[in-house]
Amino acid sequence: MKNVLWILGVILSLLVLLASCGGHGGTAVTTGIVTTLTGTAGNPGSLDGTLTAATFHTPYGIATTGTSLFVADTGNSTIREIDIASSLVSTLTGSAGISGSNDGTGTAALFQAPCGIATDGTNLYVADTGNNTIRKVVISTGVVTTLAGSAGVPGSADGTGAAATFNLPFGVTTDGTNLYVADTGNNTIRKIVISTGAVTTIAGSAGVSGSNDGTGAAALFNTPYGIATDGTSLYVADTGNSTIRKIDIASAVVVTLAGSAGTSGSTDGTGAAAFFNHPCGITVEGTLLFVTDTGNNTIREVVISTGGVTTLAGFAGIPGSVDATGLAARFYRPVGITQYNSILYVTDTLNSTIREIT
Repeated sequence: MKNVLWILGVILSLLVLLASCGGHGGTAVTTGIVTTLTGTAGNPGSLDGTLTAATFHTPYGIATTGTSLFVADTGNSTIREIDIASSLVSTLTGSAGISGSNDGTGTAALFQAPCGIATDGTNLYVADTGNNTIRKVVISTGVVTTLAGSAGVPGSADGTGAAATFNLPFGVTTDGTNLYVADTGNNTIRKIVISTGAVTTIAGSAGVSGSNDGTGAAALFNTPYGIATDGTSLYVADTGNSTIRKIDIASAVVVTLAGSAGTSGSTDGTGAAAFFNHPCGITVEGTLLFVTDTGNNTIREVVISTGGVTTLAGFAGIPGSVDATGLAARFYRPVGITQYNSILYVTDTLNSTIREIT
């Protein structure tokens, strides 16, 4: 538990820094009506139960199969499931308050401050940040295995399975065949072949931060957090640069889609004329990206073809937990985001709640 608290402290320090610095299938969200789905603002915990009774502890990542939401409940070192039809919350795997790296089933498996989560509909893939590993969870059974990385061994080595190393990986996404990981501590984007666990670095240079556009290792990132894919491109919330980057998977060419590196703000606009404040989460839906602009406490929408950015919900610089529409709604360092069937689901991290936007 002490290790989890230390890791969580590091992560929360990032969010404090952000404060001081100023998908899935479905159709696009248009109205911006924000409600709290589950959890109670200001009341972290680990209770399972109904939506109104369940509690979370600084949740980060979120993914959906359409019938369920899956949450990386970072402060509890667990993976939680929200059954949408029954409105019930349960712990799928991990044991609240107990950190570790054990593979196993259900509560016998242990995590250490997991942050990112993605699904192919059958399995979950978890960036187990405190362990520097990528884990696989079979949804139907809760069986957990380590796909890549070696617990307790940070590094940047490419390789297969335990021979590959990561450094505080945060974001993860999948196209069904491969995983793509925002390896935050290394400032790189990694690829994992799911069937073999083979890991390669596709963009960025380990240990070198920057904002250069370019190809492969010539492109530089600064603590990238969120990552999403439409199967052809990757979209990265390049948190330390306060930008949104696009990577062509086939060529590994990286460009900056929106935001201006080194300039944080909340201005809506197009391309470099728009500003973000340390965005963390990102999801793609057709022609649009939805971004948790964490340092601004807002949810932003980005048109992929133009880089046009607008604010969908929340008001820049004002944290809170208010349910309302558009700019009248309030968030407190939202991080994870996913979408299904015209609804956005957001982990409102420092409120320890799950919010939905329709």
